[in-house]
Amino acid sequence: MKGFRFCTWLLIVGCTSAGYSEPQTASQQDRPSAEGFTGPIHPPHTQLVTVVSGDWNTFRATLQRYERSPGETWRAVGGPVEVVLGHAGYGWGRGLHGTGAPDGRGGPTKREGDGRSPAGVFELGTAYGYEVVPKGVSLPYVQATPALRCVDDPASRHYNRIVSTSNDIRDWSSAEHMLREDGHYEIAIVVGHNTPRPKPGAGSCIFLHVWAGPDIAVSGCTAMSKAELETIIDWLEPKAAVLVALPQSEYQALESSWNLP
Repeated sequence: MKGFRFCTWLLIVGCTSAGYSEPQTASQQDRPSAEGFTGPIHPPHTQLVTVVSGDWNTFRATLQRYERSPGETWRAVGGPVEVVLGHAGYGWGRGLHGTGAPDGRGGPTKREGDGRSPAGVFELGTAYGYEVVPKGVSLPYVQATPALRCVDDPASRHYNRIVSTSNDIRDWSSAEHMLREDGHYEIAIVVGHNTPRPKPGAGSCIFLHVWAGPDIAVSGCTAMSKAELETIIDWLEPKAAVLVALPQSEYQALESSWNLP
């Protein structure tokens, strides 16, 4: 069984920074070196999660896990998993691939409230959930409380960050509760879109989380069954994994230059 990292609100500044504020994505010294590599996926990335849709505008997609030794060939882990995206499909996000579409590629750009999930390459950061001590989780982990909010108001200085109403002065008009009655965030893994310095209006609060069902789209995340998400969160290692989220046409176009499986 893997170990786990559990953060309480006495340590929340250091913990939530693992996904939304500065430490939640890897710090500059922790990022893999790009020397000798032209794509956004580097040898120290040893885990890969791909989520590929049929086209830009569909909300249905397929997730596949891969792993490798540093710099070696990707090997599939498990089988394909059915997932759902934002109801409008994909739009280029801000991540390890850059800001928006790569050179020479087209497609829509992710915006706040557009119903699109971000396309591109993204780090996977802190996990949030309802359990106090999740078994087998080695990612940084925060238990959700009634005070936790993910701020999606572009006018707020806390935009695209997870904060506590107990500790932070409220300056937002809109924010998501991390302890939801519908259970969608019973497990929620931060997708490092529009971090660590969020651009207002470029999209916020993106997670891998639990779905309502295979025929129900979400607002901009990637959702799947709880059982599949439990398998993924138990497998993920800190700083080792990246998410590649693309429609099929872009995956095929970038497969060689990004060294995709």
